[in-house]
Amino acid sequence: MKYDALLKLLLLLNLGCSQIKTKPITELSQKHAKSVVLVDVRTPEEFAAGHLGNAVNINWLSRDFVNRFNAVDKEKTVYVYCEKGGRSAKAAKVLDSLGFKVVDLTGGYDAVMKKRK
Repeated sequence: MKYDALLKLLLLLNLGCSQIKTKPITELSQKHAKSVVLVDVRTPEEFAAGHLGNAVNINWLSRDFVNRFNAVDKEKTVYVYCEKGGRSAKAAKVLDSLGFKVVDLTGGYDAVMKKRK
């Protein structure tokens, strides 16, 4: 019983320490996108079919996903997005656990394309 209570407390504290922020992708301005590290976590094929300007492609599904961030300055905020929001949410959690300041751009690239229509 003690261990259950301790585990719940630790989980609550861990969730409270998360640095992940979210922002609707449709609220990201091109000017702001140029001043942050903007990462598209979709596949290279999806990226080639269309992406936000200044975005770099680091495929969430690749084996070297984490290693690709070794060159990224942890002092800079990393904005991540994908097609609809699922992969970017997972990527944001991993990057947060590695000590990055992360913003998950909710809605994904689909939301950007719908707004442009």
